[in-house]
Amino acid sequence: MDLIESSVPEALDCDLSIPRGGPIYVPNMVSPSTTVPQFENSIISELQNLEAELSQDATRISDDDVSVDDLKIFTEDELMDMSLKEVFEGMENNENRPPPSDQSKVGGNEKRSRKKRKGTNTPILESGCIEKVEQVVRIKQRQEEDKESARLHSFNPACKINETLKPGRNERMRSLRSTNYTKKVSAADLQQHIPVTFPEVLLSVEVYHNVRQCVKTQELLVLGKQPLTDLRDKIHCSMDQVMQKAGQYDPSGYFLIEDVFYTDLRDPSAINYAKPILDWLRNSKEEVQKKWEYIISGRLHQKHKAIMGEVSASNLPRFASVEMQKIRFCDLLFRLGAGYLYCHQGDCTHTLVIRDMRLFHTDDVHNRTVYPIVTFQLKTVFKKCSACKIFRATKVTADDKWTPQNPCYFCDECFSLLHFNDDGLPYYNSFLEYDYNHD
Repeated sequence: MDLIESSVPEALDCDLSIPRGGPIYVPNMVSPSTTVPQFENSIISELQNLEAELSQDATRISDDDVSVDDLKIFTEDELMDMSLKEVFEGMENNENRPPPSDQSKVGGNEKRSRKKRKGTNTPILESGCIEKVEQVVRIKQRQEEDKESARLHSFNPACKINETLKPGRNERMRSLRSTNYTKKVSAADLQQHIPVTFPEVLLSVEVYHNVRQCVKTQELLVLGKQPLTDLRDKIHCSMDQVMQKAGQYDPSGYFLIEDVFYTDLRDPSAINYAKPILDWLRNSKEEVQKKWEYIISGRLHQKHKAIMGEVSASNLPRFASVEMQKIRFCDLLFRLGAGYLYCHQGDCTHTLVIRDMRLFHTDDVHNRTVYPIVTFQLKTVFKKCSACKIFRATKVTADDKWTPQNPCYFCDECFSLLHFNDDGLPYYNSFLEYDYNHD
């Protein structure tokens, strides 16, 4: 079963716009320990300081300074019409002006002067137009200068990032730009509308594959005031379907975030996965200490040392257990970028990363029932039958002597034709047969 990247979950109906963006992201870097209220208060405080600073700058602007709102911007066509209108008005005024009082110039030279004046109309018009065109150019230049000077006193949040800036010494650092994109959600989630109250914080949570630990399978957008159980119910893993088909589905599970096990005990049949671990930590302190020293001095020691600094071998975390449904994300102590653990179905484990945290945006979905929103889902590419190359595979065989490859995939029809006779008896038994899970 192969995996490909996709950002469109299945069985979704309605398009919603989600603003994306965030801080500068540096791979393998982890933030200090923080909480959602701490982040929320710091951001709101920064915004209030920025507003106060801008209001102080606005009071310092004198009446003579240019404001963007006070500028009258003329287009080139408007300026050209105004110039031509002035030229023609000047020509009409010259024609309506009374002749000079000197009679000596009147007489035989009158006709010659009329001819001369009549012949000079075109040069006068041309010179007047050229002069007005130059005046238009000067006005446009003056407009551009006024606009530039006015921008010095205006706050323009839509200013673009300078593309000519050279990257710093850390070439792996990159900026996450705010670009809107549409996302589909199920129409069933939109039937009930519960508004999101401000201020609210959104967290971007990543879930990784249980076997291919470096492959991200899901990315979700959760609200700071949502319980952890809402996130768990949105996490998709094929192991849940496998155990359900086998009749051995276990509703138990936990998140291990920092040094706390958040266990899911909503179902009466659920068990506390953390209890035997905590019992072992209490009853086998010497063995625990040795394993802890081995962990912090192992192959990841250099990477952890670069990120977290020196870690004392005796600084063993004090683990605790809390029920998941009683805890919200705003109650957690966590580090952005750190890898945490999600365990379910006994021993199926996934890495969980809280990648980003930001304030709720006006362009975000204002319906609380829609969250968590799956913004990324790794799609499955299904294997086809190796015999007919048409239908989806439902069986897989290993060490099968009549197949061209090992393992080999079959649909139900081809598997029966190649391995069983008309009486339903197998031709041979020297192969291993498994159900192929494509959920």
